[in-house]
Amino acid sequence: MHAKEYQRAMDAERSGNWDAAHRIVQSIDTPEAAWIHAYLHRVEGDLGNAAYWYRRAGRPGCTGSLEAEREAIRGALGASGG
Repeated sequence: MHAKEYQRAMDAERSGNWDAAHRIVQSIDTPEAAWIHAYLHRVEGDLGNAAYWYRRAGRPGCTGSLEAEREAIRGALGASGG
């Protein structure tokens, strides 16, 4: 349902447009969007806010690299169809 928005958010972040990515996921209330939201706050360096969004996503906080998490998100979204 929201797969295109998730991909747009991830593409925006990857191209350096954090604000656009954040605006996209902020308006969607799903666990997948919350996971992306958490990741974005990790990118920003706001780990407290990221922890909140991981909880909303029902996921443990990520301690791996940002690149690995980005690929995990993309893989999960591709598999789930969002």
